[in-house]
Amino acid sequence: MKLSIVTVNYNNAEGLERTIKSVMSQTFRDFEFIIIDGGSTDSSTKVIKQYEAQIDFWVSEKDGGIYPGMNKGLRKSKGEYVNFMNSGDCFHTPDVLEKIFALKTNADIITGTHVGSPHPNVGKYGITMLDLYTGAIDHQASFIRRALALNHPYDEKFKIVSDWKFFIEALINDNCSFYYTDLVVVDVDMTGISNTNYELNRNEREAVLKELLPKRIIEDYKYLGSIHPDVLSISSRISKSQSIRKIIVILAKLLLKIKGV
Repeated sequence: MKLSIVTVNYNNAEGLERTIKSVMSQTFRDFEFIIIDGGSTDSSTKVIKQYEAQIDFWVSEKDGGIYPGMNKGLRKSKGEYVNFMNSGDCFHTPDVLEKIFALKTNADIITGTHVGSPHPNVGKYGITMLDLYTGAIDHQASFIRRALALNHPYDEKFKIVSDWKFFIEALINDNCSFYYTDLVVVDVDMTGISNTNYELNRNEREAVLKELLPKRIIEDYKYLGSIHPDVLSISSRISKSQSIRKIIVILAKLLLKIKGV
């Protein structure tokens, strides 16, 4: 089996039904569909039972939140790759999966983008720690080799950024292979906590960095992260060589300062 699609839901019956219909509409069929419901008290289980014949596994029971639910789905999965399509999110078109698995790649992580993504080009020019510090990979638009995901289960002590932590561990620490496509994979429900609670997002990111990086390296990234984002984008496109990139960043920052940007 090529793919496991895992959907985590809690009290979002309307969004869950949209997600189910999106998954069922895919022209690519070599996947299993897993739904982990956190013990919803709305009509979510009624929706699940309505489509039960097309769902490979589902459970509705209390858990610790989104990341415990994702880990539970991951442990049940059997596909070569896994994709987390949370309730309310939908594949952009019916042929998205067909296009993804027609790509000439066997990378550990294949990632696309979503409409309105705040970081649409993260990964387009390669991946460095600075790219992840200043941005994020689209998690719902990513297809992760299941063995890799099992090696780095989502950290359940966080509420928002465990997927970001996973990408740092997999891409930076493990140096796993990565493939970027500008294909729009998913339409994301932007009302979730990760898109509305910016303070929690910032605090949890800082906690992850303190856990994974030495203090002096964090200070370097804070400095680079304060530079105008257009400068970092230009330097990233021109060269991934750290020495050349450093010179370009310094020169471009001086030019922007002169221009008053």
